[in-house]
Amino acid sequence: MSGYAGLGRVLVVMPTYNERDNLSTIVGRLRAAVPEADVLVVDDGSPDGTGAVADDLAAADAAVRVLHRARKSGLGGAYLAGFARGRAEGYDVFVEMDADGSHSPEELPRLLSALRGADLVLGSRWVPGGAVRNWPARRMMLSRGGNRYARLLLGLPLADSTGGFRAYRSRALACLDLDTVSSEGYGFQVELAWRAHRGGLRVVEVPITFIERTAGESKMSRDIVAEALWRVTWWGVVSRARRWTLGPRSG
Repeated sequence: MSGYAGLGRVLVVMPTYNERDNLSTIVGRLRAAVPEADVLVVDDGSPDGTGAVADDLAAADAAVRVLHRARKSGLGGAYLAGFARGRAEGYDVFVEMDADGSHSPEELPRLLSALRGADLVLGSRWVPGGAVRNWPARRMMLSRGGNRYARLLLGLPLADSTGGFRAYRSRALACLDLDTVSSEGYGFQVELAWRAHRGGLRVVEVPITFIERTAGESKMSRDIVAEALWRVTWWGVVSRARRWTLGPRSG
């Protein structure tokens, strides 16, 4: 029996944009690593034909399905659309996972096992046992610095709130007021982790090894970094202002 038996139905939500060269391999590895899990590919109108590859995978495997979106509308929007579809279909666990091979499907059972004692499990690059392969020093500094900034501004007791390999219980997502989430990229990942922490949910980190893609182009951009920076700053300022406004009550 697997270490995650009893969690219920698992849906891996996998956003894609121009991942034709990676998708078949990563879905195949995922289905082998966690055959009990279903897969929902959320494709944002990839011009390279990723959507057609996803359709072929779905035609060959009933556990794989595809949600086509008309255009590139952001990582956060893709996950929210996938969560909405899965919640409507009664899934109990939702997994976020990249389609570019940077997240190893073989590590997913460890995240799911940890979910037995948590509401949200983060695959962390920056806890003991975690690692990153093939990143330049600048990218390492950016990730570590961004996580330190989130800890400082938001009081998040997490080593890696920006990572995108994670597992949620459906009931945890229901507590996060997803209809009001509008951030994308790193900002989306930080926001959901922060909402979970503020809501008193049990958040656990487990070490993963992040492997930089070998095919296709990274979606990282200055705009994504800038959005995360200003959103974290704004959330931190507003949170502090509320605490100062409320202040300690005299009695």
